[in-house]
Amino acid sequence: MQLQPTQRSKMDESNDLSFYDTPRFVTHVDDGFIQQLTDLYRDRLQPQTRIFDMMSSWVSHLPEDLEFEHVEGHGMNEDELAKNPRLDHYFVQNLNQNQLLPLPDQSFDAVLNTVSVQYLQHPEAVFAEIYRILKPGGIAIISFSNRMFPNKAIAAWRDGSESDRVEWVKTYFAAVPGFSQPEVIARPSSSFMQMLGMGSDPFYAVMATRQN
Repeated sequence: MQLQPTQRSKMDESNDLSFYDTPRFVTHVDDGFIQQLTDLYRDRLQPQTRIFDMMSSWVSHLPEDLEFEHVEGHGMNEDELAKNPRLDHYFVQNLNQNQLLPLPDQSFDAVLNTVSVQYLQHPEAVFAEIYRILKPGGIAIISFSNRMFPNKAIAAWRDGSESDRVEWVKTYFAAVPGFSQPEVIARPSSSFMQMLGMGSDPFYAVMATRQN
């Protein structure tokens, strides 16, 4: 399964940098999702390692009790990234225009992408870059919920079910030889309970490691 040109399209095809020009100092998922993500990071990330937080913002949801050798940030809004206390360094880049990361080969122990994978129009190329910068044995953790900016999400994501979205991320990993079989954590939430203001946002994480 590969994305077709129409599936990569967006309702708003204007430059993404313009859309993200105004900082948004908000969290795009609820506290329940954030806690699950932080717990997952605590379980899967090792202290004193090198982390790349891709498509980040003013918060990284990393456990406060874990210290890392270096946390590199990437995003679309410099003001948001500058506010993030966990980042040791950051850069701004539109991955829909340029997928090549200005980072050395095999330089990170983990790559994180939180509630942003839905905006990638060329995810296969971006996941190839994730593989390139990961050290052998390094892990990539792609997490998402059911929230998005619909005008900036690709058509395949907007039109798909939550299970479809899991399968899309699995295919992104599968498009790059050398990743392990993806591991999936899927914790859907009842839409009825969400309408009542009860329960948490759905939580999904798809993870794989660089094998060689």
